[in-house]
Amino acid sequence: MEANETILHMKYARIIQQIAADLGISNVDAMDHFYNSRTFQLISEGIADLHCRSDRYLAEEVEREIEAL
Repeated sequence: MEANETILHMKYARIIQQIAADLGISNVDAMDHFYNSRTFQLISEGIADLHCRSDRYLAEEVEREIEAL
């Protein structure tokens, strides 16, 4: 993955905030969901350049994972 780590961490923070707002949960709970999600794992591994997707798209992917539990 070519993305700068600082930029990625800023992106992660925005995704977490979006998840928290959408689901009405705390940022801590949203962070737990995000960092334990398959979506985060795929982003971290650089699969399909997911880090290039919008924050909204990635938040919705994590939310779909949560709903599937």
